[in-house]
Amino acid sequence: MARNIRQAAVIGSGVMGASIAAHLANVGISTLLLDIIPKDVTEEEKSKGLTLDHPAVRNRLATKAIQRLKKTKPAPLFDSDYASFITPGNIEDDLAKLQDVDWVIEVVVENLAIKQQLYEKVEQVWKPGTIVTSNTSGISINAMVEGRSDAFKEHFLGTHFFNPPRYMKLLEIIPGEQTNPEIVEEMKQFGEKTLGKGVVVAKDTPNFIANRIGTFGLLVTLSEMLEKGYTVEEVDAVTGPAMGRPKSATFRTLDLVGLDTFVHVAHNVFEKVEDEQEKAVFNAPSVLKNMVEKGWIGEKAGQGFYKKIKNEQGKQILSLQLETMEYGSQQKVSSPSLEAAKTAKGAKNKVKALLSGKDRYAELAWNITKQVLLYSAEKVGEIADTIVEMDEAMKWGFNWELGPFETWDAIGLTRSVEKMEAEGLTIPKWVKDWIADGNESFYKKENQQTFYVAEGSFTAREEKPEVIHLRSLKEQNKVITSNSGASLIDLGDGVACLEFHSPNNAIGADILLMIQQSMEEVRKNYEGLVIANQGRNFCVGANLMILLMEAQDEEWDEVDNIIRMFQNTMYTLKHFEKPVVAAPHRMALGGGVEVCMPADQVVAAAETYYGLVEVGVGLIPAGGGCKELTLRLSQSVTNREVDIQPYVNQIFENVGTAKVSTSAADAKKLGYMRPTDTFVTNPDHLIFEAKRAALRFVQDGYTPKPEEKIRVVGRDGKAVMQLGAHQMKLGGLISDHDQLIANKLAHVLAGGDVPAGTLVTEQYMLDLEREAFLSLCGEPKTQQRMQHMLTKGKALRN
Repeated sequence: MARNIRQAAVIGSGVMGASIAAHLANVGISTLLLDIIPKDVTEEEKSKGLTLDHPAVRNRLATKAIQRLKKTKPAPLFDSDYASFITPGNIEDDLAKLQDVDWVIEVVVENLAIKQQLYEKVEQVWKPGTIVTSNTSGISINAMVEGRSDAFKEHFLGTHFFNPPRYMKLLEIIPGEQTNPEIVEEMKQFGEKTLGKGVVVAKDTPNFIANRIGTFGLLVTLSEMLEKGYTVEEVDAVTGPAMGRPKSATFRTLDLVGLDTFVHVAHNVFEKVEDEQEKAVFNAPSVLKNMVEKGWIGEKAGQGFYKKIKNEQGKQILSLQLETMEYGSQQKVSSPSLEAAKTAKGAKNKVKALLSGKDRYAELAWNITKQVLLYSAEKVGEIADTIVEMDEAMKWGFNWELGPFETWDAIGLTRSVEKMEAEGLTIPKWVKDWIADGNESFYKKENQQTFYVAEGSFTAREEKPEVIHLRSLKEQNKVITSNSGASLIDLGDGVACLEFHSPNNAIGADILLMIQQSMEEVRKNYEGLVIANQGRNFCVGANLMILLMEAQDEEWDEVDNIIRMFQNTMYTLKHFEKPVVAAPHRMALGGGVEVCMPADQVVAAAETYYGLVEVGVGLIPAGGGCKELTLRLSQSVTNREVDIQPYVNQIFENVGTAKVSTSAADAKKLGYMRPTDTFVTNPDHLIFEAKRAALRFVQDGYTPKPEEKIRVVGRDGKAVMQLGAHQMKLGGLISDHDQLIANKLAHVLAGGDVPAGTLVTEQYMLDLEREAFLSLCGEPKTQQRMQHMLTKGKALRN
């Protein structure tokens, strides 16, 4: 069972402490944010007659931190209103309030003595049973609570969040010697289910798991670079997606983290390990230390390994030339091995292709990879109990697509070890023994179950019921029906899942046909339908290429047929006699939103970026998006005396500016989702929760949604919206074509030229959408926008 934590306290309101408080607020936990009392009164406070004794002054650090959360980018809060869950305070006046919370998180400066002094104070007010944790990134968990009572130690552990806490999946839990194992398990469950984290249990060793391996990898990369004379851009070309790593690769990552922070993390290991060879690796090279001394510490200082400048060509990013320590233009990097990796599909094939090459970039990749793999193998049992925790820590903490042992399997365990030995490298004994026993990989799959090596034999990996893998279900022959764009998959318990798998999950005739076939199948043989997939993004909209081709060929009947098919499919889905639950994640745009709107409920991933963005390509929503927004408004304002014009104006602004939500919570605030729609913090649990929602509809006795009339603002309301667009045009904020699109959007949202307050049908609104869409497809400037989006991947303002 996950521990029930409803109230928490965070001590330390710096960037990390405030961001952790923000994420607790995101999941509805009331949080007390404490910091020290300032030593001085600011000029602004003096002008208000405030002294050091005033609560506003004493709580200033925490109060300012909460205010910053509302403005920080990327946003730490799902919705700026969630800041109301955080209460500012200070350590001297408010420490006794810790008796009211379920969890205390310490996030003060990384200094052992300061932490020990704080825990001494905390224990004086500590309520037995309250969890106390440290967010330390490397200080010993056991050392921090020396001198504390046994009861306190039993409830104390490390909870190392990665920055920024809202977005980074990894949470390392580090038990102390006396931590109660039940509490470790409870906090692990809480981290996964409530906070939405990928949790690994680490041992109390310097820098724990991810920072230990990640820092080692970055340092050996630097060493190879300096020894062999590679450039900054060459290293980043090799150590990014070609190796299954993020685009930020090595040096953009260092610039983002901050070179000062990285040197501190490396020094922490350097000081604490005893092996001289390991110590030498963690002694940061002089070039890094010199850059820190110069203040060239990365993005926060405006320069590090890269530097942004403005010149006649606009913005330019220069790279550091290490031999001269001057910045210059970046050079394009290419080679056969990099091209092979680029064209290979999937991380396993990419890294295999890169390391199979014969050029100097393949050599660099191999020299880095072999050291990271051997180091990881040496640390099994020391920094983590199993290879699973190490692999997951690197994937969740450093955004690697493959952990070290998954990488080893991908490139061939036995073959790569033979190569390492031929180069004179020492292989850890357990790895050699494992191979000698006839094993050729660290992981294997049998009977749909994954096994991994642990203590000399294959051990079954824990299967969590909350985690549903569509790929695994396909391997188990659970596909009911399928075509090139989508598949219907049996989730069990009478629920089927409609999965998109077209390029970018863009909606074309194949997906629409599969939606229709899915309804037929569910009608006959299932109780409910979930619409979900596990692609990078849920759906980026309709297939723009097909629309553009038909429009350029002036095949207007064909365009009309495409839109009618979309509209009719969504209308049927909305009034389907079985419950439908949509489960979007990440980008759900345009047609992706219109697929979700007919569902009885949307169960979204918390990180869902949701919006009707058709105006960006010179069009308006025509798959029922405009109709649904006006219908929901009509349903929510039942009093005919209430003027709905302001609400329609807001819809007009959101759709007309292609506004995209910054989270699922923000999508509700914008009105794209309903109050009854929900979100899930852990995306791994999304399909499980959507399936549960569908089953709840069944258990409650589902009845299909009836056809409803829509109250519209009519011609007078249209005039109001069009006047707003005209004023924006006069102010130079929009182009002539923007105004044309806005006028057509206003016509649709207003319900056309009928009198205000007229009740119209859903089909009437769909007809207005389709007519406006078709007329815009014929506009040359719209076709230019569509072409630009397809070729450049961004909107054209023409």
